[in-house]
Amino acid sequence: MDLNVRQELKRAGLALDWPERLQVPIEFGAHGRALPLGEEVPVADDSWRMVHVKLKPISRLWTVAEKTPLALRAPPRHDAFLYLLQSTAVIYCTAMDKPETDAEFERLYRMLRQRPDGLDCHPLFSYLQGAARLYLSLCSVSRAEYEDLLQRLGKLAQRFRSHPDSTAYHDKVLSPHFSA
Repeated sequence: MDLNVRQELKRAGLALDWPERLQVPIEFGAHGRALPLGEEVPVADDSWRMVHVKLKPISRLWTVAEKTPLALRAPPRHDAFLYLLQSTAVIYCTAMDKPETDAEFERLYRMLRQRPDGLDCHPLFSYLQGAARLYLSLCSVSRAEYEDLLQRLGKLAQRFRSHPDSTAYHDKVLSPHFSA
């Protein structure tokens, strides 16, 4: 958790009680291409108040382990984390007017789990990473919890993959639950 980020968002008038109501808007560059995010991330609330905040790398935001790996088998207590990442994925796909494949979602979630502070050539990775950094700045999450949540997202995308170009995860999970 990052108390400085919490204070900065509060000063900007953003409500922090429901992190899942926040979003990481897509920023565009030349020719309508999504610009990858860096250290500074745009954050908007559901009334479109927006502020750019500097967020720490994910590995610097984990808290001390609160649960043993065995206790992680219980349903996640961070549903807002899952919601924020998946809604970010929908916002990105809608902005780009193209759903990503199930295999690509699975790869991006795996990359985010295995190399949380890494870089990827796909701009969506930086937005998923930005959403994760935002949530971890607002809520206490251990490394084990974080990895478990990302593994669940990856397995969900994998479960829907029926062929290499399948977009079933987007079409059946993301769009129905997160589109306006």
